[in-house]
Amino acid sequence: MIAFSPKNAVAPGKDCMTVLTDIHSVPSGPHRTHEVTNQAPPRVDRNEFADNTALVEAVDLFASTIDSAELHEIGRHVGTADYQRDAQAANNHPPIHHPFDRWGNRVDEIEFHDSYHRLMRYSIEHGLHTGPYANPGPGATVARIAKGIVISAVEAGHGCPISMTNAAVPSLRHSPELAQFWEPRLLSTVYDPELRDPATKSGVTFGMSMTEKQGGSDLRANTTTAQPSSGGTYLLRGHKWFCSAPQSDAFLMLAQAPRGLSCFLVPRILPGGERNPFLIQRLKDKLGNRSNSSSEIELDATHGWLVGEEGRGVRTIIEMINHTRMDCVMSTTAGMRAGVAEAAWHARHRAAFGATLIDQPAMGAVIADLQLESEAATWATVRLAATADDPEQAPLRRLLTAVLKFWICQRGPNHAFEAMTCLGGNGYTEAFPLARLYREQPVLAIWEGTGSVIALDVLRALHRDPDGFEMLDTELRLASGTEPIFDAHLDRTRSLLTRIATDPESAQRHARRLVEDLALAFQAAVLLQHAPSPVAEAFCLARLGDGRGMGYGGLPDGVDIPGLVARA
Repeated sequence: MIAFSPKNAVAPGKDCMTVLTDIHSVPSGPHRTHEVTNQAPPRVDRNEFADNTALVEAVDLFASTIDSAELHEIGRHVGTADYQRDAQAANNHPPIHHPFDRWGNRVDEIEFHDSYHRLMRYSIEHGLHTGPYANPGPGATVARIAKGIVISAVEAGHGCPISMTNAAVPSLRHSPELAQFWEPRLLSTVYDPELRDPATKSGVTFGMSMTEKQGGSDLRANTTTAQPSSGGTYLLRGHKWFCSAPQSDAFLMLAQAPRGLSCFLVPRILPGGERNPFLIQRLKDKLGNRSNSSSEIELDATHGWLVGEEGRGVRTIIEMINHTRMDCVMSTTAGMRAGVAEAAWHARHRAAFGATLIDQPAMGAVIADLQLESEAATWATVRLAATADDPEQAPLRRLLTAVLKFWICQRGPNHAFEAMTCLGGNGYTEAFPLARLYREQPVLAIWEGTGSVIALDVLRALHRDPDGFEMLDTELRLASGTEPIFDAHLDRTRSLLTRIATDPESAQRHARRLVEDLALAFQAAVLLQHAPSPVAEAFCLARLGDGRGMGYGGLPDGVDIPGLVARA
């Protein structure tokens, strides 16, 4: 709308029509109202394994006998635009619960977008679910964890049923007759999502359900009951506040049997094809993890098969929990890699104030610091996986799993946030993967035990299983004497251990600090022994030294920032 004033009034001798004619007769030239410049190109067609320098080095060191060709193939596949579109679509179209069929029969089926099934099929075909059990041998767990880091960096949500299927195997082996039927189907690389008689299926997936409204992490407060029934089964009745992956073929869950809390295998479909009463009340509306279904269920005369001994449910299922906790560490590590890779890609292709972002000191320091966190998580996670490939290191694995679950998973959300800020407004939009990554990271710090629960588990492990700490202490001693900052941190950590041992009443209050110190010590020890020396020295300076900053990008003098940026 033109605001009339003396300066735009009609000139003498011209009427309004003449003025309008003059306006429309102005010569028109080429107009460009929208031209895209200074934007990063799509980050596609990359080999996501080969690009992850720290992962390549760690796998080569801790699993030198495995063939890395499959890892490179996976890296290329998840780097394609097609796979990335499936990752986004599976989260944009979350699962839908259908309690009844069209005729009114209670079916409780979960509908997934086709993209989700493609993600699941690919991961299972490549053994992410039970590869180390199907093909045991040196480096088997390292290979699985490395695959998980590469795949979960692009889409992590579908990893939940993948993780629980893997973790169910050791618990099932407490009942050989059940394992004889289910294990061949668990170890299969066939993905078959249809719910039907498991005897007719060559491949199955497992879920888990333990949490109840009144108990949470206090599993012994569970009120779901299990009464012996005819045919060797039990009838379960109760409410489960969280049931992961309710579309699975079967579940391990806890219930109060006559002799105490026990572990049960609960299939969705009974032998012969009849549906087991498994009433999904609702799917959880979660902050993130959108591609994965989590639910609330009712059990009403639901058939379950006892796994292990009656009254020993926690002991039976604890190994499953240890495995899923390791996968929480793996998936957080994958998220860190995804975050720094996206941030570095953007910074390498965008300029401001006359220079590419990556070449500006403030941005370079942030990218380097994000990479340092990712490197420490990657090396520690692969070292943890290596302990699972050596039965003699089982005590170390149990302790390390809890220590790293606490620390690495606690670090994940803020790492994702800082990576997001590197992209500015783009990072905050759903068109880029960092918003999804940011929502994904918190669940890994919550699932299978929040920070305080895990810290208390570490205290119990130190008390009940001293062999685990002796093995960890040996690992730390191997790195001592090479870096004074590390040695000083070890001395402080041992002093805190002594203080807790002599004053047990203070143990819970100091538990989180102790686990943090142990985790940092272990990460530093692994880097000092195995990673390139500039990375190890940078970690000691930035995470253990007096000059360490509270936020990412505040690196002290002496850190090789260009070297870390190059590795990102």
